[in-house]
Amino acid sequence: QVQLVESGGGLVQAGGSLRLSCAASGIIFRFNTNHWYRQAPGKERELVASLPVGGFINYADSVKGRFTMSRDNAKNTVYLQMNNLKPEDTAVYFCAVPGPQYDYWGQGTQVTVSS
Repeated sequence: QVQLVESGGGLVQAGGSLRLSCAASGIIFRFNTNHWYRQAPGKERELVASLPVGGFINYADSVKGRFTMSRDNAKNTVYLQMNNLKPEDTAVYFCAVPGPQYDYWGQGTQVTVSS
């Protein structure tokens, strides 16, 4: 069935970069809206970026100019390139895709940005 697996998180210093990946099985990313979310311990879940079927990518104001979402259709994988990382970017990052009845979520990958 549907499975989303995030990877690429880790510990990085402020100003550094990471690229997150979300590999999917059981669903074709290209034919669905793709989302990246994040959640820090003391904050609500936040929508970071969305790639609709039409291809227009939306970003949260907090990451505009620093994060770039993309997709490799051949690999059925979505990516989140994160540059100029800040401590406030520290969170667990999740990818998600709408399903016919409910959304599918991965397990998340931890991103920690040191001061």
